[in-house]
Amino acid sequence: MKRIVLGVQYDGTPWQGWQTQPSGKTVQDRLEAALQKFTMGAVATTCAGRTDSGVHALEQVVHFDTDLSREIFSWVRGLNAFLPPSIAVRWAHELPVSGEGGEQDNFHARFSATTRTYHYLLYNNPVRSPLLQGKAGWVFRPLDVELMQHAAAHLIGTHDFSAFRAIECQAKSPVRTMDQISIERRGDLIVFTLRANAFLHHMVRNIVGSLIYAGNGSKAPEWIAELLLQRDRSRAAPTFMPDGLYLAQVAYDRKWQLPQQPTGLFPWL
Repeated sequence: MKRIVLGVQYDGTPWQGWQTQPSGKTVQDRLEAALQKFTMGAVATTCAGRTDSGVHALEQVVHFDTDLSREIFSWVRGLNAFLPPSIAVRWAHELPVSGEGGEQDNFHARFSATTRTYHYLLYNNPVRSPLLQGKAGWVFRPLDVELMQHAAAHLIGTHDFSAFRAIECQAKSPVRTMDQISIERRGDLIVFTLRANAFLHHMVRNIVGSLIYAGNGSKAPEWIAELLLQRDRSRAAPTFMPDGLYLAQVAYDRKWQLPQQPTGLFPWL
């Protein structure tokens, strides 16, 4: 038995998120359907982190177990032959499955992760761009990047992120450690990069929505610190649109030797 790890990239616009649904219109459903065609058998996958409807992935990490022997490049080419244009396997890696030390000695796409990085791409222009429909969020009022950077600084460190947590979030604890938040303007595009040990449901979109309030002058940068202390979701900004959210990379211990892509930005930036 071996554990195959995949790096999967997808445009989330046509899909109802990652996790399997009765409709079958999810990324997991389509990937597992491709696996079934390629392996001639049912295969269950586990991902690093579920993404919502409309959310994209530059590099989602997925694993599954199989007793089939294939050249590593065959997993990439073979699966892509059965996947739609909006989903692609970018790389594959084979690891052993240890039965002696228990599951804790095996690679796990979710539980072996050390940090997760998301990008949010925001178009800041008085007029919307049809070319960025589904690929970037949009704010027509001018935004001050420096004010948003000051606001974001309050989020660095270990905090209770209840104010930025979806009501339906099922995480046992709202405490997370935010390692980095960078905000960079490139013309009319503003790129938010957030890295943490893990994220709560809708956490990135809720943070971006609140930072926009700081950027347009509706709230002072110190308001973000107040939200952390109040731990009240109703006091923060509404959940921002999913269009510009990208799961950029999930980091793992080097011992797994995954052939991951750089955490850089988008090919077109």
